[in-house]
Amino acid sequence: MFEEAQYFAPVATGEDGSVVVQLATSHPGFADTAYRERRNAIAALALKHKPGDPIPEVAYTEEEHQVWVVVARELAAKHREYAASEYLRGCERLALPTDRIPQLQEVGDLLEPLTGFRYLPAAGLVPLRDFYGVLADGLFHSTQYIRHHSVPFYTPEPDVVHEVLGHANALASDRFARLYRLAGAAARRVETDEALEFVSKVFWFTMEFGVLAEDGVDRAYGAGILSSYGEIEEFRGMDILPLDLTVMGTTGYDITKYQDVLFRAESMDHLEDVVGSFWDTCDDDVVARMVADGATTKSSV
Repeated sequence: MFEEAQYFAPVATGEDGSVVVQLATSHPGFADTAYRERRNAIAALALKHKPGDPIPEVAYTEEEHQVWVVVARELAAKHREYAASEYLRGCERLALPTDRIPQLQEVGDLLEPLTGFRYLPAAGLVPLRDFYGVLADGLFHSTQYIRHHSVPFYTPEPDVVHEVLGHANALASDRFARLYRLAGAAARRVETDEALEFVSKVFWFTMEFGVLAEDGVDRAYGAGILSSYGEIEEFRGMDILPLDLTVMGTTGYDITKYQDVLFRAESMDHLEDVVGSFWDTCDDDVVARMVADGATTKSSV
């Protein structure tokens, strides 16, 4: 799968206007009627949102707030040990609440004075080009629901923990925010689906699951690692390869399990020079040549 915005709970709207989030039988909340009703209601709020309007508030329950409190506390401790310093600076600048789930409108109000980013509510699937494209405008699509309370340290899909604790802290950094914008501009610039997929894979292996070296130690900056209680403990034991655009852009991945192949930038400057420059200048022809070069290299090995 190649879509950061490909959520695993499709949203269906009935002829009567009802909204139903279709959870898989393996989902922790599948048999919980109250949770499913909450998911439907939260998805309906997002679907009703019109660009430019304030983001609808979700009346989170005490149980939902408690999930945030527990996860935010535990992840903060792990961030201090494993996160890249630039990400930690973003955490300090943003100062997200730890005693409750913040509303997306609130997160945007905190982010905008820092880096100009704001959030957009997502009920479910966001088309790939739309999801990435609006990054160029300083907008980030986000879900508003939170994972099931029975497994606070696990989610089979991106929830508000991932979207906010993972991404918003990065978006509070001027340097990371610029990379997000460059990725969005690249997604708009390329025309073919193949080139868009390549751009999205580079995003996956950097802004979602990126690692960089600091003082000889691998530290995570990708939101996918930093929002996963389990993965953040395991990433240093994965196969960590040098930063390579062609390999990143042509490597498949499975979003349903820990990522066993990661890519390391040698510094924040290195990440900006290699990945930022690529997103800033790439087009369909550039990507096509990189894919062809990658295929040639693989066939000669």
